[in-house]
Amino acid sequence: VQLVESGGGLVQAGGSLRLSCAASGSTNSISVMSWYRQAPGKQRELVALIISGGGRPNYADSVKGRFTISRDNADGTINLRMNSLKPEDTAVYYCSALGVLGNYWGQGTQVTVSS
Repeated sequence: VQLVESGGGLVQAGGSLRLSCAASGSTNSISVMSWYRQAPGKQRELVALIISGGGRPNYADSVKGRFTISRDNADGTINLRMNSLKPEDTAVYYCSALGVLGNYWGQGTQVTVSS
């Protein structure tokens, strides 16, 4: 499974960004798609996840009500819509795919929120 993220960038506080994660390879083996982030000097943390079989997405408390994870059924792309961004959302955001073949990661995309 290969994952490629896109959509990061620099935005002012209160602004919005949309991240996308394109998966290729043995995508039928994937059961959970997630977005993680890692800020400088901090551990990588789960931001949001979506289960392939359906069900309600899950979010970190820090992003509930501001971020939305979704799947584009046309091509399987996983999107993360981020609204009302805060400086503390600044981090490298990683797409992750978990399935029977293992846990896979994208290369990451930088999100910087200026105050």
